[in-house]
Amino acid sequence: MTDQIFKRDLFGEVRLTGAPGRLHVCRDTLPAPWWLAPVARRLAAREARALAHLDALPNVPRLLRWDGVALDREWLDGLPMQAAKPDQRGYFREALRLLRRMHRAGIVHNDTAKEPNWLVRPDGSPSLVDFQLAFHFTGRGRLFRMMAREDLRHLLKHKRTYLPGELTARQRRILATPAISARAWKATVKPVYWFVTRRLLGWSDREGAGDRGQANAPGKRSG
Repeated sequence: MTDQIFKRDLFGEVRLTGAPGRLHVCRDTLPAPWWLAPVARRLAAREARALAHLDALPNVPRLLRWDGVALDREWLDGLPMQAAKPDQRGYFREALRLLRRMHRAGIVHNDTAKEPNWLVRPDGSPSLVDFQLAFHFTGRGRLFRMMAREDLRHLLKHKRTYLPGELTARQRRILATPAISARAWKATVKPVYWFVTRRLLGWSDREGAGDRGQANAPGKRSG
């Protein structure tokens, strides 16, 4: 049996567990302190809802179980973007296609800026994990369009890092024009968010960013 902790913070634990050939990732909110347990479970419920709507989408982990306290999701073999450093045109072409299919299902990820949320599979294809901040929309109104565009813009920022010569003129225009909400967040909310989560709570939300030597199964990072 495998039981390796990917992440432990005030919202609980994320760990790889199960027998060989039947591994899965468990997001367990039970270890969260009582005063943050409702928030932890709200985030896990949001992830469960998003994964349930994306059940048929390849390269997104399947929801296996959600009981109101612990969430089990499919384990995806791969390395996080910051470790794999994808520089192939095909990776970003498929990542854009993955986002489009996800948006057609009414889901915006809302956290594509974090490199650990993007995996590079053994075959070089992209996967997207960690849907705690995702939203499900039943329509394609202004808020949906704005958030979907931000999903895209943050992916293009990664493309600018690893494959800048392949950015199209349209993609450069998107990068140059963040949404008003993104500019407002960066100027006002983000500094407060960092102070509260990192200074007061001691929590970092870069899951998988620096734990490749300790939390990975057989040399791989899972989603």
